[in-house]
Amino acid sequence: MAPRIFWPRSSRSPARRACAKCAWKARRFIHVIMTIDEINSLSREQFVANLGWVFEHSPWVAESAWEIRPFHGLSHLHAAMKQVVNSASREDQLTLLRAHPDLGTRARISTASSGEQSGAGLDNLNSDEYQRLKRLNTEYREKFGFPFLYAVKGSTKYDILQALEQRLGTMRRKSLARHWSRFTALPCFACRT
Repeated sequence: MAPRIFWPRSSRSPARRACAKCAWKARRFIHVIMTIDEINSLSREQFVANLGWVFEHSPWVAESAWEIRPFHGLSHLHAAMKQVVNSASREDQLTLLRAHPDLGTRARISTASSGEQSGAGLDNLNSDEYQRLKRLNTEYREKFGFPFLYAVKGSTKYDILQALEQRLGTMRRKSLARHWSRFTALPCFACRT
């Protein structure tokens, strides 16, 4: 029997939280468990439709990864998506980061982002908390040129505000490296027989 997709459980490490974010998205958007053989047999359009959500508002990652088929396993699929992101131009990489919404925004965001943020309490901010988050998000974008990214699953609004304030004190290169380490951990596919 071919391996099945499953998603790892959350822990407190940044990489695990990033994996948990993908797991939550998967539960919301993938209603059918697919084997690696089924994934390999998808047309480009079907592949992008099923996996294009992994990197928010950046289906080009899945589209480019499709060309690397056939995948030998889910870890190979994960490696292919990482390869696409890592080999993209610096501008494409920054565009990928910039495609993510500000945390706590009341602007139009994806269903997945909305669910993740509400799970962390970002939909229940009082006026002062909302203004603080909005100000910190703006300062972060101005300083680094991309939004503050944080795997919010399992965190509270207080954890997120504290992390945002801490990261505002870092250098741009360090912040970008932190985001990349989280992005290349996405998605954390594993095999289960």
